[in-house]
Amino acid sequence: MGKKIALTFDDGPSTVTTPQVLDKLKKYNVIASFFLVADNINEESEKIVKACITHGCEICNHSKTHSFMTKLSVDEIKAEIKYTDEAIEKLTGYKPRFFRPPYIDVKSEMYECIDLPFICGIHGTDWEDDVLAQQRADMILSQARDGAIILMHDYTGNNETVKALDIVIPALLEQGYEFVNITDLFKLGNVEPAVHSGIIYSNIYDTEPYSG
Repeated sequence: MGKKIALTFDDGPSTVTTPQVLDKLKKYNVIASFFLVADNINEESEKIVKACITHGCEICNHSKTHSFMTKLSVDEIKAEIKYTDEAIEKLTGYKPRFFRPPYIDVKSEMYECIDLPFICGIHGTDWEDDVLAQQRADMILSQARDGAIILMHDYTGNNETVKALDIVIPALLEQGYEFVNITDLFKLGNVEPAVHSGIIYSNIYDTEPYSG
Protein backbone atom coordinates (compact mmCIF):
# COMPACT_ATOMS: atom_id res chain seq x y z
CA MET A 1 0.00 0.00 0.00
CA GLY A 2 3.05 2.27 0.13
CA LYS A 3 4.67 4.27 2.91
CA LYS A 4 2.52 6.79 4.76
CA ILE A 5 3.63 9.74 6.87
CA ALA A 6 1.81 12.61 8.57
CA LEU A 7 3.05 16.19 8.64
CA THR A 8 1.75 18.16 11.63
CA PHE A 9 2.03 21.73 12.89
CA ASP A 10 1.59 23.10 16.42
CA ASP A 11 0.78 26.43 18.04
CA GLY A 12 -1.28 28.09 15.30
CA PRO A 13 -3.27 29.41 13.81
CA SER A 14 -0.92 32.25 12.88
CA THR A 15 -2.08 34.84 10.35
CA VAL A 16 1.55 35.13 9.20
CA THR A 17 3.18 31.69 9.24
CA THR A 18 0.20 29.35 8.75
CA PRO A 19 -0.58 30.84 5.30
CA GLN A 20 3.10 30.36 4.35
CA VAL A 21 2.91 26.72 5.43
CA LEU A 22 -0.31 26.23 3.47
CA ASP A 23 1.37 27.69 0.38
CA LYS A 24 4.09 25.01 0.67
CA LEU A 25 1.47 22.26 1.05
CA LYS A 26 -0.28 23.52 -2.08
CA LYS A 27 3.03 23.80 -3.93
CA TYR A 28 3.70 20.08 -3.44
CA ASN A 29 0.05 18.99 -3.43
CA VAL A 30 0.25 17.42 0.03
CA ILE A 31 -1.84 17.75 3.19
CA ALA A 32 -1.07 18.11 6.90
CA SER A 33 -2.73 18.19 10.31
CA PHE A 34 -2.79 21.34 12.43
CA PHE A 35 -2.88 21.23 16.24
CA LEU A 36 -4.48 24.51 17.24
CA VAL A 37 -4.21 26.57 20.41
CA ALA A 38 -7.74 27.86 20.94
CA ASP A 39 -6.60 31.23 22.29
CA ASN A 40 -5.01 31.88 18.88
CA ILE A 41 -8.32 31.51 17.07
CA ASN A 42 -9.89 34.84 16.19
CA GLU A 43 -11.87 36.35 13.36
CA GLU A 44 -8.77 36.81 11.22
CA SER A 45 -7.04 33.50 11.93
CA GLU A 46 -10.30 31.59 11.37
CA LYS A 47 -9.94 32.41 7.68
CA ILE A 48 -6.63 30.57 7.35
CA VAL A 49 -7.97 27.60 9.32
CA LYS A 50 -10.86 27.36 6.89
CA ALA A 51 -8.40 27.57 3.97
CA CYS A 52 -6.44 24.67 5.48
CA ILE A 53 -9.65 22.65 5.83
CA THR A 54 -10.58 23.38 2.23
CA HIS A 55 -7.17 22.05 1.17
CA GLY A 56 -7.94 18.78 2.98
CA CYS A 57 -6.06 19.28 6.24
CA GLU A 58 -7.20 17.92 9.60
CA ILE A 59 -7.60 20.13 12.67
CA CYS A 60 -6.63 18.79 16.11
CA ASN A 61 -6.51 19.91 19.75
CA HIS A 62 -3.40 21.53 21.28
CA SER A 63 -5.16 23.03 24.35
CA LYS A 64 -6.67 26.45 25.00
CA THR A 65 -3.77 28.34 26.59
CA HIS A 66 -0.67 26.22 25.79
CA SER A 67 0.09 25.82 29.49
CA PHE A 68 2.22 23.19 31.20
CA MET A 69 -0.68 20.87 31.86
CA THR A 70 1.06 18.83 34.58
CA LYS A 71 0.68 21.95 36.73
CA LEU A 72 -3.09 22.10 36.19
CA SER A 73 -5.85 20.38 38.14
CA VAL A 74 -8.03 17.73 36.50
CA ASP A 75 -10.88 20.24 36.23
CA GLU A 76 -8.58 22.79 34.60
CA ILE A 77 -7.30 20.18 32.14
CA LYS A 78 -10.84 19.15 31.22
CA ALA A 79 -11.79 22.81 30.72
CA GLU A 80 -8.80 23.37 28.38
CA ILE A 81 -9.77 20.38 26.24
CA LYS A 82 -13.50 21.12 26.19
CA TYR A 83 -13.04 24.76 25.22
CA THR A 84 -10.68 23.83 22.37
CA ASP A 85 -12.86 20.95 21.17
CA GLU A 86 -15.84 23.29 20.96
CA ALA A 87 -13.89 26.06 19.21
CA ILE A 88 -12.60 23.61 16.61
CA GLU A 89 -15.97 21.93 16.10
CA LYS A 90 -17.50 25.34 15.44
CA LEU A 91 -14.93 25.85 12.66
CA THR A 92 -14.78 22.37 11.19
CA GLY A 93 -18.09 20.69 11.93
CA TYR A 94 -16.36 17.82 13.78
CA LYS A 95 -14.79 17.31 17.19
CA PRO A 96 -11.00 16.94 17.12
CA ARG A 97 -9.90 13.31 17.09
CA PHE A 98 -6.39 13.80 18.52
CA PHE A 99 -4.60 15.81 21.20
CA ARG A 100 -0.99 16.95 21.46
CA PRO A 101 0.05 18.08 24.95
CA PRO A 102 1.81 21.47 25.03
CA TYR A 103 5.54 20.93 25.53
CA ILE A 104 4.75 17.16 25.49
CA ASP A 105 4.21 17.72 29.22
CA VAL A 106 2.14 14.80 30.51
CA LYS A 107 1.03 13.10 33.72
CA SER A 108 -1.14 10.06 34.39
CA GLU A 109 -4.21 12.14 35.29
CA MET A 110 -4.17 13.63 31.78
CA TYR A 111 -4.44 10.20 30.17
CA GLU A 112 -7.31 9.39 32.52
CA CYS A 113 -9.40 12.52 31.93
CA ILE A 114 -8.75 13.31 28.24
CA ASP A 115 -10.83 11.20 25.86
CA LEU A 116 -8.45 11.55 22.91
CA PRO A 117 -5.33 9.71 21.69
CA PHE A 118 -2.12 11.58 22.54
CA ILE A 119 0.25 12.54 19.71
CA CYS A 120 3.93 13.47 19.89
CA GLY A 121 6.13 13.09 16.77
CA ILE A 122 9.59 13.01 15.27
CA HIS A 123 11.04 16.51 15.04
CA GLY A 124 13.96 18.73 14.15
CA THR A 125 13.88 20.96 17.26
CA ASP A 126 12.26 23.61 15.09
CA TRP A 127 11.33 25.70 18.13
CA GLU A 128 15.01 26.64 18.56
CA ASP A 129 15.83 29.81 16.61
CA ASP A 130 19.48 28.84 16.09
CA VAL A 131 18.57 25.54 14.40
CA LEU A 132 18.44 26.41 10.71
CA ALA A 133 16.23 24.97 7.98
CA GLN A 134 18.74 22.42 6.66
CA GLN A 135 19.48 21.13 10.17
CA ARG A 136 15.77 20.81 10.94
CA ALA A 137 15.19 18.96 7.70
CA ASP A 138 18.17 16.63 8.20
CA MET A 139 16.98 15.63 11.68
CA ILE A 140 13.46 14.88 10.44
CA LEU A 141 14.60 12.96 7.38
CA SER A 142 16.94 10.81 9.47
CA GLN A 143 13.98 9.69 11.60
CA ALA A 144 11.36 9.26 8.86
CA ARG A 145 9.70 5.84 8.82
CA ASP A 146 6.43 4.39 7.57
CA GLY A 147 3.72 5.46 10.02
CA ALA A 148 5.71 8.38 11.45
CA ILE A 149 4.22 11.66 12.60
CA ILE A 150 6.35 14.75 11.91
CA LEU A 151 6.09 17.48 14.55
CA MET A 152 6.71 21.06 13.39
CA HIS A 153 5.48 24.50 14.44
CA ASP A 154 3.64 27.24 12.54
CA TYR A 155 3.80 29.98 15.16
CA THR A 156 4.40 33.51 13.89
CA GLY A 157 7.96 34.09 12.73
CA ASN A 158 9.05 30.46 12.45
CA ASN A 159 10.55 31.13 9.03
CA GLU A 160 13.20 28.40 9.14
CA THR A 161 10.49 25.76 9.34
CA VAL A 162 8.77 27.23 6.30
CA LYS A 163 12.11 26.98 4.47
CA ALA A 164 12.68 23.44 5.78
CA LEU A 165 9.46 22.30 4.09
CA ASP A 166 11.12 22.88 0.72
CA ILE A 167 13.67 20.26 1.73
CA VAL A 168 11.57 17.78 3.74
CA ILE A 169 8.54 17.42 1.49
CA PRO A 170 10.34 16.83 -1.85
CA ALA A 171 12.81 14.43 -0.19
CA LEU A 172 10.04 12.31 1.32
CA LEU A 173 8.03 12.33 -1.89
CA GLU A 174 11.16 11.16 -3.70
CA GLN A 175 11.48 8.33 -1.16
CA GLY A 176 7.95 7.20 -2.01
CA TYR A 177 6.04 8.55 0.99
CA GLU A 178 2.43 9.64 0.77
CA PHE A 179 1.40 12.48 3.08
CA VAL A 180 -1.87 11.82 4.90
CA ASN A 181 -3.69 13.33 7.86
CA ILE A 182 -3.49 11.77 11.32
CA THR A 183 -6.85 10.02 11.08
CA ASP A 184 -5.96 8.35 7.79
CA LEU A 185 -2.47 7.45 9.01
CA PHE A 186 -4.05 5.25 11.68
CA LYS A 187 -6.85 4.02 9.45
CA LEU A 188 -4.60 3.04 6.55
CA GLY A 189 -2.12 1.45 8.95
CA ASN A 190 -4.91 -0.69 10.45
CA VAL A 191 -4.18 0.71 13.91
CA GLU A 192 -6.85 1.71 16.41
CA PRO A 193 -5.44 4.71 18.31
CA ALA A 194 -5.41 4.00 22.04
CA VAL A 195 -7.16 6.24 24.57
CA HIS A 196 -6.61 6.30 28.38
CA SER A 197 -3.57 4.13 27.76
CA GLY A 198 -0.47 6.08 28.74
CA ILE A 199 0.64 5.88 25.11
CA ILE A 200 1.71 8.93 23.12
CA TYR A 201 2.38 8.30 19.45
CA SER A 202 5.35 9.46 17.39
CA ASN A 203 4.71 6.57 15.02
CA ILE A 204 1.40 4.74 14.81
CA TYR A 205 3.19 1.43 15.26
CA ASP A 206 4.79 2.54 18.56
CA THR A 207 2.95 1.21 21.61
CA GLU A 208 5.46 1.96 24.34
CA PRO A 209 4.20 4.28 27.11
CA TYR A 210 5.85 7.71 26.97
CA SER A 211 8.37 8.21 29.78
CA GLY A 212 9.43 11.79 29.09
